[in-house]
Amino acid sequence: MSNEYDFIVIGGGSGGIAAARRAAEYGARTLVIENSRMGGTCVNVGCVPKKVMWNAAQIGEAIDLAHDYGFNLSRQGFEWSRIKQARDAYVKRLNDIYKLNLEKSNVDVVQGTGQFIDNHAIQVDRNEYTAPHVLIATGGRPTVPALPGADLGITSDGFFQLESRPQNALVIGAGYIATELAGVLHALGSRVTMAIRYEKLLRSFDHTLHDLVMEQMLNSGINFLTNTNMNGLIKDHNGTLGFERNNGEQVAGFDCIIWAIGRETNIESLRLKNTDIKTNDQGFVTTDQYQNTSAEGVYAVGDVTPRAQLTPVAIAAGRRLSERLFNNKPESRLDYSNIPTVIFSHPPIGTVGLTELEARQHFDDDIRIYQSRFINMRYAVSEHKPPTLVKLIVQGPDEKVVGCHIIGDGADEMTQGFAVAIKMGATKQDFDDTVAIHPTAAEELVTLR
Repeated sequence: MSNEYDFIVIGGGSGGIAAARRAAEYGARTLVIENSRMGGTCVNVGCVPKKVMWNAAQIGEAIDLAHDYGFNLSRQGFEWSRIKQARDAYVKRLNDIYKLNLEKSNVDVVQGTGQFIDNHAIQVDRNEYTAPHVLIATGGRPTVPALPGADLGITSDGFFQLESRPQNALVIGAGYIATELAGVLHALGSRVTMAIRYEKLLRSFDHTLHDLVMEQMLNSGINFLTNTNMNGLIKDHNGTLGFERNNGEQVAGFDCIIWAIGRETNIESLRLKNTDIKTNDQGFVTTDQYQNTSAEGVYAVGDVTPRAQLTPVAIAAGRRLSERLFNNKPESRLDYSNIPTVIFSHPPIGTVGLTELEARQHFDDDIRIYQSRFINMRYAVSEHKPPTLVKLIVQGPDEKVVGCHIIGDGADEMTQGFAVAIKMGATKQDFDDTVAIHPTAAEELVTLR
């Protein structure tokens, strides 16, 4: 087998595989190099197994609500091991599907760690592979701080290795991963405490969202330790875990501590020093709007770059790159504006476009806010009445919609459709001219006054 290719992709995650298959579709001789399981973070230790656990949590919450609807049901326990076994089997099937799809697309696969010899030569073990076009798609990993006892905690990767449900968990972090894991654990019966550095969760999101989700999590019984800075983690003689604040105070009593403080790039093994590829101060590979790195013919997509760290973003960027390189579409690139995203919190959050703060920074006072807070009809006959909130941010005399934010049941599914409208440049009048579907929560977005 010749080791000369048209396109080499380092990393068999969602973005790398998408780019490789699209390139092969146009006749490019393509190689994928991967040193772990196919599918990357999303399939193995990210969005896919996370969504399975969130679904389990949603079913538990539905059982709690069933009594209000006349059903004589109650939770009779939860078998963590059963859902873990089923979840892991599902992930394994996806690994195999990814391998099969690459084979069907005539993409070669090499298992191992790819290392640059120079800009266009990659070494895997003792073999050398070359190509005029090389894509870095090695993704990222959870950050663990350099603190004493840090290894007493696990990361989101470790969460998916747990064989049993923690009884009393501490989640350290305030981003979407921390919020999601804390919500899942609590809904499945764990006692949960969140330690965050500031006052609020999800500080980069619209303030109405992080205010309401934190309110809901507090009301559900999750404990928050705000303004928390740590000297390190501790373990007592009974094996109980805890941490020491920077003022010396110790907080203990946990059987599981999860680090969810951010992610960093997987680039150490690439030997970028042998190339002309530049990284920024945070260790991300810098690219232009066409995914070009500072080395000609070398590109990067996904979490290894400093843009939106979302699986669909990596897939879209990778496919557009291959369209540009191998399908004679020189202007093909991903538009990173108005990217929708969902946080699978409790309740879920969906968002697309600018936050209110960002809109004011962009347009000064030339914006208008439309907002509604209400109780979803799902809870009309229940004493449990979590609020739903929808919010539109519009700009200019034609009231173009520049931001849409939803929190509540169904936000995850609602957001995709509204994202299409916003990407097309919809105005508030376009929303108003759309006939509402009644009775739904989504209709609130086309009836705002």
